Amino acid sequence: MTDAVLTLNAGSSSIKFSLFEIDEADALTLVSHGAVDGIGSSPHFAAQDPAGKVLTEHRWSEPEPEFQSLIDHVLDWVEAHLGRDRLVAVGHRVVHGGPDHDRPERVTPELLTALDRLTPLAPLHEPHNVAPIRAIAEARRDLPQVACFDTAFHHSMPAVATRLALPREYEAQGVRRYGFHGLSYEYIAGRVREVAPTLADGRVIAAHLGNGASLCALQQGRSIDTTMGFTALDGLVMGTRCGSIDPGVVLYLEQECGLMAAQVEDLLYRKSGLLGVSGIASDMRTLLASEDPHAREAVELFVFRIAREIGALTSSLGGLDGLVFTAGIGEHAPEIRALVCARLGWLGAVLDPDANARSAPVISTPESRIEVRVIPTDEEAMIARHTLNAIGPRARRP
Repeated sequence: MTDAVLTLNAGSSSIKFSLFEIDEADALTLVSHGAVDGIGSSPHFAAQDPAGKVLTEHRWSEPEPEFQSLIDHVLDWVEAHLGRDRLVAVGHRVVHGGPDHDRPERVTPELLTALDRLTPLAPLHEPHNVAPIRAIAEARRDLPQVACFDTAFHHSMPAVATRLALPREYEAQGVRRYGFHGLSYEYIAGRVREVAPTLADGRVIAAHLGNGASLCALQQGRSIDTTMGFTALDGLVMGTRCGSIDPGVVLYLEQECGLMAAQVEDLLYRKSGLLGVSGIASDMRTLLASEDPHAREAVELFVFRIAREIGALTSSLGGLDGLVFTAGIGEHAPEIRALVCARLGWLGAVLDPDANARSAPVISTPESRIEVRVIPTDEEAMIARHTLNAIGPRARRP
């Protein structure tokens, strides 16, 4: 009989899950993963084994079920799939932990109240992260839950990297730079320590490049600067998000174009980035395959901003020893990696074209002054590990 941990990553239209078994040495093994997609329209549940083989699928007919029913379906399937094994905890990705939550925490009524107060800092994410926590508390009252914060890893940044040049009363209200993608960066920092311990002791920039994109400056495995700030809207160009923008543009949109706050939010979060510049798609694969000049311009801007921000983070680090590409684009788009590194010749980056085309673990040449690597990220494994550590041995089977 084996214990297991479930991880959940809930968004506005989907709930992604992964199920990990725990062996006697507390090692975690992925046994299945899946999602409920199409929430708000036509929900669809699917689960796969680690190799991608579909284990089950389910579609709900009209009317759309309540959110609680979707969570109940996930839990029922997980427990049936486990058979005689026991689900001992659920770990959740929570985008924002605010200034006070710098590590994973067991969910309590007090923590839920605190997370509700953080909603204004992440209005598009926090409510969706918290909703399944409450639903599971309703369905399985005795099942331990753990909140893992995407901002926690960046609490090691120095004050100068978190401060915004606004009157101090706003900083007292929590208006500061937080950074995101922390679970991914924590995993990458650990993997670099495992595969390249000498590099891990140096100055590394990790590039989490996906539909959401950011960079993190790591010094001896700790975050000292990052491109995302007060919200996950800041920094690099993303799939549908604009990244860093002159705040005067927001004033112009409101004062001269007559946009209301909700319209500006929709524009900056959902209609900008690669989609806005190309007018074609937010998916990098589509843009790379397109001959439309607007698609090429979107790719060029994406790469330009990455290279520019790498230069800024190199300054924060006082030099650069390594660059790690990760996440969907970072792991699977050799052309983007090549274009980025072509702009980093001044730092001594030299790619091996064959290694880059194969997405090899090391894609730089021996002569390169910067070691360039490709490391797949695994936020779910990080959440599972934190959850296991947080519940402690007493919550598990003797």
